[in-house]
Amino acid sequence: MPVRAAPLTALLAVATVSCSCTESARLAAREDTGPNPVLAAPEQRIIPTVSIAPAKGWAPDATPTPVAGRRVTAFARDLSHPRWLYVLPNGDVLVAETNAPAGKSGIGGLKGKIMAAAMKKAGAAAPSAERITLLRDRDGDGVAETRSTLLGGLHSPFGMALVGNTLYVANADALMRMPYTTGATRIDGALEKVVDLPGKGAELNHHWTKSLLASRDGTRLYVGVGSNSNIGENGMAAETDRAAILEVDPQARSYRVFASGLRNPVGLAWEPHTGALWAVVNERDELGSDLVPDYLTSVREGAFYGWPYGYYGPHVDTRVSPPRPDLMGKAVKPDYALGAHVAPLGLAFHAGGAFIGLHGSWNRKPLNGYKVVFVPFAQGQPSGPIEDVLTGFLDAEGNARGRPVGIAVDAKGGVLVADDVGNAVWRITTAPSTAD
Repeated sequence: MPVRAAPLTALLAVATVSCSCTESARLAAREDTGPNPVLAAPEQRIIPTVSIAPAKGWAPDATPTPVAGRRVTAFARDLSHPRWLYVLPNGDVLVAETNAPAGKSGIGGLKGKIMAAAMKKAGAAAPSAERITLLRDRDGDGVAETRSTLLGGLHSPFGMALVGNTLYVANADALMRMPYTTGATRIDGALEKVVDLPGKGAELNHHWTKSLLASRDGTRLYVGVGSNSNIGENGMAAETDRAAILEVDPQARSYRVFASGLRNPVGLAWEPHTGALWAVVNERDELGSDLVPDYLTSVREGAFYGWPYGYYGPHVDTRVSPPRPDLMGKAVKPDYALGAHVAPLGLAFHAGGAFIGLHGSWNRKPLNGYKVVFVPFAQGQPSGPIEDVLTGFLDAEGNARGRPVGIAVDAKGGVLVADDVGNAVWRITTAPSTAD
């Protein structure tokens, strides 16, 4: 029996008009964060909350604002919608300049046109450059002096991983590989398909990004695959092998579902103390500005995390029918809430905790996210409140100067941040001491 989800019956154009009926967040700041967040009561409205930060970009020489004790510089500017980052062993930085494949969102008709207009306003409708760009900082001053197209002609590329002399790239529809030579600035050899991924051919590909992480021994690859809907409204057949982390055996050219019920798991990383797999996950929309918190969690093999039938462990989403009490009875509660609708994408462990890029909300008033944060860890678990690291992506008028996406740590310990609206890669370092 297919899942039936209550439709988004109101037009988003109407939703953007200010009116007294529009709901807004009521929880105090950061009540919806941490290991035991406050979960507000669900709020379902005919007109969903829509609040979009128009994409503005940065003024020349402007940068985001670092927290006290840190500084930020531009590692590279004038990129084309940079989304994801990967640092090679020799220190070269790879940037996926990319965007969604056209016509695959699964949102049609007038609603689809309105959503497309909204995404354009938010800076998410830029054409995909379809390339991996290599940035090289030759003199080690924290600025890339040279850039070159390492790989072109790709299909909405996103995740990257180097295993030995083989570079893997996760396109929106397939995992590809090719030989790589240390120091190369261009790869001209033929790309080899390892496996097709959900979204291939005529399949919908609503959450199109395919993040990628290699196991420590290089024998397995892990791919984050988001759902094809908010809560299953396109039918569960469209969700096959989605809302999941897939484990790929590149030699056998096969994959299996490693963990499921994760609506949109994007950033993947190995926690350095325990070696456990962790992910940041975008949760569902349209239950109010205070619900549901996006989250950071360890990912257990074979575990189910709730989507679409419920959220945050035992909390059933009554919009989804028929219910699945058999699955909800074993739903795993996430480890750490990051806040409602913050859209976490990038994740990197470094300096005693997790750096996370919060791309920013559209289904919340006031706006939430639009910054880089840090979650401290101890003994392999979150150990304190969430901390702001890099802000200033929103201006005083609520425009988006930038939106953080991928996070990576460079060869010298700088934290790199891809900014797809600002078309830049920022570098965060410890500020020099002012002591004599």
